[in-house]
Amino acid sequence: MNAIPKHEHFKRVRQDHQTELVEDYVEEIAHLHATHGEARASDLAERFGVSVAAVSKVVTRLKRDGLAMARPYRGIFLTEPGEQLAQRVAIRHDIVLRTLLKLGVPEDVARPDAEGIEHHCSPETVTAMQRFLKQQIS
Repeated sequence: MNAIPKHEHFKRVRQDHQTELVEDYVEEIAHLHATHGEARASDLAERFGVSVAAVSKVVTRLKRDGLAMARPYRGIFLTEPGEQLAQRVAIRHDIVLRTLLKLGVPEDVARPDAEGIEHHCSPETVTAMQRFLKQQIS
């Protein structure tokens, strides 16, 4: 059996929840820049189904953490660390989604499931998923 106390598992889940919002935002900001050339607070509010004020709070956190910068009337931009995080999150998201699809989960179920699962996968789990996907190709 696992020697790690159960409360340590819950501690990790709580930590994952803390980073989930930040990861979703940097991933979406990068996606908006790639597809629309810009990311505005109103775009993010529409995507996440929240108010512009709620977006502003998260953007303030992203700026504080050095992941983004916002210019009045010019939108929201990721810093280099923000870009790197967005890229890692997008790769992990893709691996989780492809794994769910390969397991036979219908796409309309797999997409929202991947949005939640991706934030709670350890690097070891993502590596195992990558191995699984490679074995399916062989």
